[in-house]
Amino acid sequence: MIDQALRDAGLSIKDVDGVCHAGSSMQLAEYLGVHPRFTDSTMTGGSSFEVHVEHAAAAIAAGLADVVISVYASTPRGDRARAGTGGGGRRGGPPPGMGPNPGLEWEMPAGIRLPMGAYALAATRHMAKYGTTAEQLAQIAVSTREWATMNPKARYQSPITIDDVLNSPMQSSPLHLLDCCLVTDGAGAFVMTSAERAKSLAKAPAYVLGVGTCHDHSMISQMPDLTTTAGTVSGPAAFSMAGIKAGDVDLLMGYDSFTITALLHLEDLGFCGKGEGGPFAEDGRLGPGGSLPMNTNGGGLSYTHPGMYGMFLLVEAVRQLRGECGQRQVPGAEIAVAHGSGGVLSCMSTVVLGAEAALS
Repeated sequence: MIDQALRDAGLSIKDVDGVCHAGSSMQLAEYLGVHPRFTDSTMTGGSSFEVHVEHAAAAIAAGLADVVISVYASTPRGDRARAGTGGGGRRGGPPPGMGPNPGLEWEMPAGIRLPMGAYALAATRHMAKYGTTAEQLAQIAVSTREWATMNPKARYQSPITIDDVLNSPMQSSPLHLLDCCLVTDGAGAFVMTSAERAKSLAKAPAYVLGVGTCHDHSMISQMPDLTTTAGTVSGPAAFSMAGIKAGDVDLLMGYDSFTITALLHLEDLGFCGKGEGGPFAEDGRLGPGGSLPMNTNGGGLSYTHPGMYGMFLLVEAVRQLRGECGQRQVPGAEIAVAHGSGGVLSCMSTVVLGAEAALS
């Protein structure tokens, strides 16, 4: 995957002097035979790769590196199949070797099913506070599947209806199976360099116009407000740096681990008011032909979700800005937002990307 990304940019592994990996950048660099001047092993779950963009951009601007790569690959579906019907190992608990974990003491004994139980709490609270309905959440899954029907690489490509979502098995009330992301194998990578150097490379670049990151809890029981994420900090910071407002965005790639995750992004990034995400989504404006194209590759709900989906937000955003998406291409896309969510609605990281035309 790294080799494909480098060839796409017209570069080689010999050009790389910065390595990011949400695990061990040292191990990755050793495997690649790279001796990086810049290294980053930041791990914030699904938003790790948006954070890597932020850090890599700062490193390049500071002269600490010239060409930085980040990669993600995971095979949870394949691992599960190889392990048999008993599953491929632990699910829902804290990572091994991480030392004391308060979630083991305070949350897991209560029987919360992770990860969907945490998001079900957010959905339930949003419904109680703002009147959001299961049908409105389901529309997000329906619109996302509409995009997936246009993506030959999407895991699921058959259209679905709101009734299909509501009739799918309940996972953690009020979230049904089709409100939940996939479990697939997948991999992605990105290459970053300076804007000046990018002008002479093989493909038209996507420019990093703005970035922002914020996290406000680790355990879901410690989330300050179940209906408001740290995207209310990361989003405005990235938009301000880019000099844009929500109305300028042509494409939103918002982490959709669950339908409620996507709905919260709409509100917290300012595409609609707090509590208005349900009505905003219910008219299909997020799907093909809508006023805010969202998750045009089919998202984590229908395209792929190997565990940490943030890399794929960036890949699709870049492809859209280059006009490479075929049937699902958003006409005239110049500004795209990749908004990653890590943990259980814990760490939000926002990246504003622009095509060449957006710089003028």
